Amino acid sequence: MTQLLATRWHSFTSLQSINQAAIERILQAATEAINKEGSFIIVLAGGSTPKSIYEMLAKADADWGKWHIYYNDDRCLPVDHPERNSKMARDVWLSKVEIPSSQIHDIPTELGPVEGAKAYAKTLAGLRAFDLVLLGVGEDGHTASLFPNQVVDNSADVVPVFDAPKPPAERVTMSQNRLNLTYEAMFLVTGAGKQEAVDNWRNGVAIPAALITPKNGVDVYCFGVELK
Repeated sequence: MTQLLATRWHSFTSLQSINQAAIERILQAATEAINKEGSFIIVLAGGSTPKSIYEMLAKADADWGKWHIYYNDDRCLPVDHPERNSKMARDVWLSKVEIPSSQIHDIPTELGPVEGAKAYAKTLAGLRAFDLVLLGVGEDGHTASLFPNQVVDNSADVVPVFDAPKPPAERVTMSQNRLNLTYEAMFLVTGAGKQEAVDNWRNGVAIPAALITPKNGVDVYCFGVELK
């Protein structure tokens, strides 16, 4: 029950309301981190749920020059492939604001899972704890590219994935240990298809999303699922 007590569930009645709440929290986290640390280190999730939030961020007023962008995972595809998480975020948000390109750190998955993981581990080496990690949850309970019944090497910050159950099979993901090294973690969960995963999570089933347990707990923003 300790983990459940550290998981704060937030239910929203519309896509607009969940997006607005997420935007407000992200911008507030940025302000707090910049005031405290002089910079804001955020880890982005891919997928359709955060895309609309990134589109809204493109229109927001923020101290962009102090933002540092990382990704929790990405697919082993060419740099400009439409299914790359980094391309999606760049197209709808990052190319529209003044974050220095040197502070946007794509996972070089075009190198393949092994070399891509090695390269990103070097990028993360010596970096302080993240300020905010954004995550999603799949219908099977996966988060980032941490899938059910697949053991990853948590002695590493970044690990290769060879047999993801959804295409493409080859990916690169941060390990649960590195994702847990964050001041704040926010899950964005939308759609009735995620109901079983949310039920399992709330009932203590060991789905991958439940592995994310940073010291300050996690906030789960939900729309379209019932919190039973």
